[in-house]
Amino acid sequence: MSIEVNNESGYAVDEAEFAALGRHVLDAMHVHPQTELSILLVGTDVMSELHVQWMDEPGPTDVLSFPMDELRPGSDAEPTPAGLLGDVVLCPEVAARQAREAGHSTEEELLLLTTHGILHLLGFDHAEPEEEKEMFALQRQLLLTFLARR
Repeated sequence: MSIEVNNESGYAVDEAEFAALGRHVLDAMHVHPQTELSILLVGTDVMSELHVQWMDEPGPTDVLSFPMDELRPGSDAEPTPAGLLGDVVLCPEVAARQAREAGHSTEEELLLLTTHGILHLLGFDHAEPEEEKEMFALQRQLLLTFLARR
C-alpha cells in the first residue's frame, strides 16, 4: 500500500501516524494492498482556493476528498482491485478550531477528518440521514479501532 503524506501547512503533525491510519482504514475496508492514497495538509489560503474551485463555496473547509479510480470497499473474499484511490486534503487550522469546539485535540480532529475523507474516496456520503448514520458509525468504528491499537 502506498500512502503518501505531505504536510504543506506549517502545522506540526506526526506524518507516520496519518500513514498508519490510512493503512488501517484501507485494510479494514479490504482495499488492495497496492492501492495508492495521498494525504495532504495545507494552509487556509490553499484550502480556500480548493473549496471555491471544486465546491463553489467560499472560505476554507476542514477536509476535501478527490477520488481518482472510484474504488469501492471490497470483502475478505474479493478485495478492491489495485488502483489510485485519490487525495484527502486537510486544513489543520480549521481542524484546530473545530477541535476546540468539540473539546478534543487537534490531532484527534485531524485523524477523524482523515478517516472521513478516506470513506468519501470509497464512495460513502452523508447527504441523506441513512447515509450519514452508516458513514458516521463506520467512521467512529474505524477510528476507535485504530486508536485502540496505538
